[in-house]
Amino acid sequence: MKKSFWLMVFLSATALAASTGYHKTNEIKIGGAGQWDYLSVDVAARRLYVSHQSKVEVIDIDAGKKVGEVLNTAGVHGIAVAPQLNKGFTSNGSTNDVTVFDLKTLQPIGQNIKVGTNPDAILFEPLSQRVLSFNARSNNISIIDTKTSTVVATAALSGNPEFAVHDGKGIVYNNVESSNAIAVIDAAKGTVTKEYSIAPCMAPTGLAIDPKARKLFSVCGNRMMVVSDPDTGKVVTTVPIGAGPDAAAFDPSTGYIFSSNGGDGTLTVVQLNAGKYEVVENLPSQARSRTMTLDEKTHNLFLSAVDPAPGGGRGSAPDSFKVLVFSK
Repeated sequence: MKKSFWLMVFLSATALAASTGYHKTNEIKIGGAGQWDYLSVDVAARRLYVSHQSKVEVIDIDAGKKVGEVLNTAGVHGIAVAPQLNKGFTSNGSTNDVTVFDLKTLQPIGQNIKVGTNPDAILFEPLSQRVLSFNARSNNISIIDTKTSTVVATAALSGNPEFAVHDGKGIVYNNVESSNAIAVIDAAKGTVTKEYSIAPCMAPTGLAIDPKARKLFSVCGNRMMVVSDPDTGKVVTTVPIGAGPDAAAFDPSTGYIFSSNGGDGTLTVVQLNAGKYEVVENLPSQARSRTMTLDEKTHNLFLSAVDPAPGGGRGSAPDSFKVLVFSK
């Protein structure tokens, strides 16, 4: 009896020690129907940009309310912000172009920039001051000069691209979903310098980076996170995650790596402990809540979501689009 008691105490203490303290603290109501993709935080301006059908919802993340919209973004997927240029960029999947907009007024600047077919992920690389549009159907990257708003290079990929990150030193990394690989891109040169396999990952989507440790974190359709070393082009380890992942994030202050799993409505938290990457916690989120971004100032997470359709149908409840906020 005593042994069982102390075993229960030990297990309870272990469970408490493993808790990150994250939980859902707010829901920011936006309204309207579903259909969404990437979210992006402007940490300095305290704004959250949320793709939603054919516009971008702009949220004041400290007040927790909508403050504006970016229009002229048909079938928008991603949003990249360049605060030093006072410009934002959206990848518009329906019109195969990129909208440039003023971060203060949210109004378009000039004409949309034509890129490849079905632009998906989009990223601003600060060293080269170039924007990279990752085009899902033409399997290539359109590299944009932000001063002239023109495509200055096009780089081919081995398959369709998904999320991308940069290392702060001019190098960009991209998950190539259909090739189960990571592409390494020199933004200034506008070239793919190499691709390397991240098997046993299948269908990588979300990607995060620890630039100091030089590690990449790819979340994969076969319920695993693959940790790889981009310098050696080798897989370091794998960690189990939930079903249907789409986004990943790394918090440099806490060391937490997050995977948003829309298939089973969970949020997996991974951390490096004693030299080993392992799951710290699996949190309930919401079914279909698959895209995510991180505010590095507050460490809050933001996930797009809709309520389920009445009666359990495949659609969503009317006027239920929102952003879930997870905090410690």
